[in-house]
Amino acid sequence: MILSINKPSGLTSFDVVKKIRKITNEKKVGHGGTLDPFAEGVLIIAIGRQSTKKLNEFLFSNKEYNATLKLGVETDTLDLDGTVIKSKKIPKISKNDINNVLDEFIGNINQNTPIYSARKISGVRLYKYARKNIPIKTPINKIRIFELDLISFKNKLISFKVKCSKGTYIRQLAYDIAKKLGTTGHLVSLTRTKVGEFTLENSNKLIDFEKKWVATGN
Repeated sequence: MILSINKPSGLTSFDVVKKIRKITNEKKVGHGGTLDPFAEGVLIIAIGRQSTKKLNEFLFSNKEYNATLKLGVETDTLDLDGTVIKSKKIPKISKNDINNVLDEFIGNINQNTPIYSARKISGVRLYKYARKNIPIKTPINKIRIFELDLISFKNKLISFKVKCSKGTYIRQLAYDIAKKLGTTGHLVSLTRTKVGEFTLENSNKLIDFEKKWVATGN
């Protein structure tokens, strides 16, 4: 069985996997693409040996997100779970300025990997280097941004939606947008709205999935 769970903010992707294992009493459960703990939205879950073998196809799927960037304040993780490490004045910015900057990211681009990420270097996840303050050069990812549109701009907050290829770090994208605007910033909200053909609208909340499973046995 392959389904989409609407992951709530505050849980890791593996937390969701553990909950599904407990609900279904199935050991072979996996997910098709990590969401950061503060993020919410579409998380592809596979239940059973045959289904987990198909998860790779979702790792390579295009994804869509809604995100909100707070300008002027930078954190070490580039999101609201991190520690503030820098503040910078915000220049006068118009919606037209933002749209022009967003347009610069459309297409094939090279993106830095955030130091606080699960990407492995020499078999060690990057966030472990970061937590020990060990300097390391982070890899560059070749990604593609298909669509990047402004939703709103108010009180230092830029909300945008993005359609992108696999391997895109929205935290890094938001930070790079802030830099292009002459300041710094970090993500304060992130919702994954689509993975392949799975959408937020047809995703199950954990509590609803549990009720259905208990009622039907599958």
